[in-house]
Amino acid sequence: MAGGWARDGAVNEQIDASIEDELKRLQSRPKPVGESLTHCAECDEPIPEARRRAIPGVKLCIDCQNAHDHRPKQRGGINRRASKDALLK
Repeated sequence: MAGGWARDGAVNEQIDASIEDELKRLQSRPKPVGESLTHCAECDEPIPEARRRAIPGVKLCIDCQNAHDHRPKQRGGINRRASKDALLK
């Protein structure tokens, strides 16, 4: 069901495009490289051997990594594909 000026399926296409864009952004993030640290770069707690083997180049312990991952980040966030404003111009 489409609404307004949008054709059938346009909303789902926009959602799919947003998900695809986010996945590409996540996959393009730089991966840790090099030798893993034995102690966390932020809190100086020991990093478990299993974590260092699983993620080569790891620099943070699990707690600091969780805190880092949950910090708010500024993003572009607006998907302008097929937006009503774009269609009206």
